[in-house]
Amino acid sequence: MSAMNERELMRAMFDAAIASAQPALCVAPHLPRPEEVKGRLVVIGAGKASAAMARAVEDHWQGALTGLVVTRYGYKVACERIEIVEAAHPVPDAAGLAAAQRMLALAESLTADDVVLCLISGGGSALLPLPLPGLTLQDKQQVNRALLASGASISEMNTVRRHLSSIKGGRLAAACHPARVITLLLSDVPGDAPRDIASGPTVGDASTCQDALDIVQRYGIELPAPVRQVLESGAGESIKPQDPRLAGLTTRIIAAPQQALQAAAAIARQHGYTPYILSDAIEGEARDVGKVLAAIALQMAERGEPFRPPCALLSGGETTVTLRGQGRGGRNVECLLSFAIAARGHTRIHALMGDTDGVDGMEEIAGASVSPDTLARAFAHGIRPQHSLDANDGHGFFEALGDSVITGPTLTNVNDFRVVLIGT
Repeated sequence: MSAMNERELMRAMFDAAIASAQPALCVAPHLPRPEEVKGRLVVIGAGKASAAMARAVEDHWQGALTGLVVTRYGYKVACERIEIVEAAHPVPDAAGLAAAQRMLALAESLTADDVVLCLISGGGSALLPLPLPGLTLQDKQQVNRALLASGASISEMNTVRRHLSSIKGGRLAAACHPARVITLLLSDVPGDAPRDIASGPTVGDASTCQDALDIVQRYGIELPAPVRQVLESGAGESIKPQDPRLAGLTTRIIAAPQQALQAAAAIARQHGYTPYILSDAIEGEARDVGKVLAAIALQMAERGEPFRPPCALLSGGETTVTLRGQGRGGRNVECLLSFAIAARGHTRIHALMGDTDGVDGMEEIAGASVSPDTLARAFAHGIRPQHSLDANDGHGFFEALGDSVITGPTLTNVNDFRVVLIGT
């Protein structure tokens, strides 16, 4: 057994997961061959990892290269031939709107000899906010805030977004026609469905405006009148997979949550913990997922079932938070706080949960960790864990205890990371 303590080991596993999905490693093998590009190679893209992806393209492409990529504020990476623009996430802003307009105009200037390399990662939905005619950025912002607070899954949120956009739901690829489009994706969604990664700007979409309306009704979301009109009239219909403008698309997932969990599992194994990957696609209310993970951990710690300690339970996916309180939110810290309460300070259970992009919710904090003494330390500080959970204030809870996990911009995004250690 290594001398590394549990908190250090969990952080090393988290760092390994992030490192495994760095664009510097996974972009180059998927670039087109020089002889495949008769005209221009034009790079476009959006997402929290898109600037780092663009840098990897520049580092490995020796020919002529131009392009435009939009990323989150603070995630810019210096490029020489590809322009990098920063914009707001998760609620879009005017900078993202302007970048999306320019990107669509660039796409519409392409010829059949050109090749488009589209670099897409999580966060691209908010970073490319180009409303359909008749809608405003303010309309999109209002809908986005309501979706984020509703408890809707990422797939449901993106279904609505695709039907309010002039660039998502395959519209960007259609605009690039007749150029060849190669899309490289870093997946941040459960199931790795390309249509859900940044709402699929270069992927055909089989969902409909009625599907979007059903989701809005399911979660009781109030829509601005122009938005409802677009959905009810069918004016927001996305580009369907059989559209001839999408023929010949190449779409490749170059990094995904499963490989990040496998990288973390290797670290656990090196340090004497048998790793078990439960799933890379766990969804649901964050606090409910936390309770279930705690129940499994307690069963293992007390009964050696279904696995005998020492072991590490790994999972990914994207949980949701239905906002009830006025706290600082964060789905990973909400899940972790619920876990800590349910685990009841068991002496052999530790956990870390965080977002691989370094941002959990609206905070520049990736997540947090818990140890057997977490609850006791909270009570000693006069902090009531259940009160913090009820207020959706996981960040406030863990920050007060000094248990936040801060990475800074990771320049990648393969969704949430959760590890539970059960010792002997």
